[in-house]
Amino acid sequence: MELGLTLDKLLLIGVLVMIIVGPEKLPGLAERFAKFVRRAGEYLRDTKSKMKEEFGPEIDDVDWRKLDPRQYDPRRIIRDALLEEPTPQVASAGTTTVAEPVEVPPTGRAIFSRSTPPPFDVEAT
Repeated sequence: MELGLTLDKLLLIGVLVMIIVGPEKLPGLAERFAKFVRRAGEYLRDTKSKMKEEFGPEIDDVDWRKLDPRQYDPRRIIRDALLEEPTPQVASAGTTTVAEPVEVPPTGRAIFSRSTPPPFDVEAT
């Protein structure tokens, strides 16, 4: 995560803090900031070790960049879903069937017949 902080900006922030806080309170503020950074580092290390402990050694094999939701483009997901081949459906008797395409006339309503019945969900009832 990039915050856009360059060395020039950090120096400017440091000078402003010295002016606002003053030379008397600056050592105490620096000490509290150092404690905060140390505690944050300890918290992150503890969290990492607890995750490894709970999830096991497989956690190191996970590619976390692949799970980043910012990489997903909804247009690509929809396009891929529309272009993928239909998967075989298992009927209640254990036979495997492939859903046949249904003819859709220009009116927008599907025409069903004995050869192309409407879809049926065996788990719906």
